[in-house]
Amino acid sequence: MATGLLQKITEKQASIGIVGLGYVGLPLALTTSEAGFKNVVGFDIDPDKIQRLADKQSYIKHIDSQRIERAVQQGLTATCDFSRVNDIDVLILCLPTPLTQHQEPDLHFIRDTLQAVSPYLHKGMLLSLESTTYPGTTEEEVVPVVERAGFRVGEGIFIVYSPEREDPGNKQFPTRSIPKVCGGITERCNQLGEAFYGSIVDSVVTVSSTKAAEMTKLLENIHRAVNIGLVNEMKMVADKMGINIHEVIDAAATKPFGFTKYTPGPGLGGHCIPIDPYYLTWKAKEFNINTRFIELSGEINRGMPEWVVGKLMDALNDRGKPLKGSKILVLGIAYKKNIDDARESPAVRIMEILRDKGAVLSYSDPHIPCFPKMRDHSFTLDSTPLTPAKIKEQDACVLATEHDLFDYKQLEDNASLIIDTRNTFSNTRNIIDA
Repeated sequence: MATGLLQKITEKQASIGIVGLGYVGLPLALTTSEAGFKNVVGFDIDPDKIQRLADKQSYIKHIDSQRIERAVQQGLTATCDFSRVNDIDVLILCLPTPLTQHQEPDLHFIRDTLQAVSPYLHKGMLLSLESTTYPGTTEEEVVPVVERAGFRVGEGIFIVYSPEREDPGNKQFPTRSIPKVCGGITERCNQLGEAFYGSIVDSVVTVSSTKAAEMTKLLENIHRAVNIGLVNEMKMVADKMGINIHEVIDAAATKPFGFTKYTPGPGLGGHCIPIDPYYLTWKAKEFNINTRFIELSGEINRGMPEWVVGKLMDALNDRGKPLKGSKILVLGIAYKKNIDDARESPAVRIMEILRDKGAVLSYSDPHIPCFPKMRDHSFTLDSTPLTPAKIKEQDACVLATEHDLFDYKQLEDNASLIIDTRNTFSNTRNIIDA
């Protein structure tokens, strides 16, 4: 059975199903199609995404509609009908793994999807989970569903975990060029996972187990979260001492060994870095381990929006203005530059603090024309076009996300006060580094 599936994969005759057509699943579907698989099926519960793909239109800003058109011509289809899993040889789950309000893992997207596909699982298929999660999830959540459906893992159905490594908007590292970590439940699972991913990306790094692969993803993101927390704390210390932290970072980065450059900012954003460390923190408690280092960095990073607002309040006070009633324009609400994704963006938290303190709030983001629907955040605002007159109306502008499309010269010439959280402006009379 494994031999037959391996042959299908090798010959690119296997049918590939990808559940979840968001910032991870859609690039993966396109990459799979571009690698030569002619039967790629995307599954999603959002009918708007299905229709947009049928119309050959992208709904993610950094993904060109021409890529989708070529993939559809190659055979890519999309559907809300999970019964089509019955015809799929390789099924990949690219699902959100958010946190609950108590900073605990929320796996309901994975569980609901497994329940939806369970009736259509069949012998001779490879099942891969790509969602970032705690070590043990694949064994604890995916394997029991397969076994309850009457299959033996490693014989009837093959299971691997291969964490996504997307960096939305980063043209230097498209999906195909990013090495793919993969770990299977059994050796046969590993072989099939390596064969499939090796057929669509340049390099596969095979590890000994699904737990090792799950931990690999967490280590990658925790490494970033901890180091960003460190440099954010250094920024606050340097600020009190009257030292330019960016000058210090640039100088330290000249060391050719033993130093990795991280830059401070207004906090962490996106679907990974602010969330993933807590998956390990939660799981570690099962083993009576307190992940103090991880939790401390999270505390620092979560506190950065308040620190930015504090810098704004101090700057307004120096000009004889209270924050309450002041007109504040937030520049950029995406969690990183040049994309249209505002998930977990620190800019949104800054906006909430400003609103709660009575500021007259507006935002400008060329990639997000209206404030998106979010589970925990709500604003009825549209993006404000930047004109000299609009900028001059503001008591302060807060640069939260340094999009390339902003006219920084126009902002610098017309704003009475700019709070710069990204070290984007030159040091002039109206710029406050935050």
